[in-house]
Amino acid sequence: MSVEILDGSTVRSFVEDEPAFNSSVDGRFAALDADHDGLLTYAEMAGELMSLRVLEKHFGVDDTEVHADELATLYRGLFARFDRDGSGEVDRDEFRAEMKEVMLAVANGLGFLPVQMVVEEGSFLKVAVDREMGQLAKAA
Repeated sequence: MSVEILDGSTVRSFVEDEPAFNSSVDGRFAALDADHDGLLTYAEMAGELMSLRVLEKHFGVDDTEVHADELATLYRGLFARFDRDGSGEVDRDEFRAEMKEVMLAVANGLGFLPVQMVVEEGSFLKVAVDREMGQLAKAA
C-alpha cells in the first residue's frame, strides 16, 4: 500500500487511455480466470468481489452485522452487474465494460479536487497514478 494524491482526472485519463486501461483490466481478468477458459464464473470472482468490502463503514470495521445469506445476495448482485448477458459467466468484454463504468464512477466521486488516499499496490487506482506520474516525468 502507498499514499497517493489523485483526483477524478487522474482516473478518467487512465480509463480514456484504452490500450493502458484494457491491458490493466485484461491482466486482472487473467489473474481471476483460474481455469483459463476465457470466462469468469461466480466462484472465480467471489474473492475479488468480497475484497471490495462494500459494507465497510468506519476505518476498516464493519458497523453492522449482516447474515451470510444477505451477503451472498449482495455479492451475487454485484456479479450480475458484470454478467451483462445473464449467461452465468463473465467474458472479457463484459469485464472491461463494467470496470470502465466502475472507474468512471470513482472518477466522478473524486471530483476535481486532489485527495490523499491509501491505494493498494497493483490496484487500478495505483496504476492510474503511476501512469500519470510517468507522463509528467516524460514532459519534464
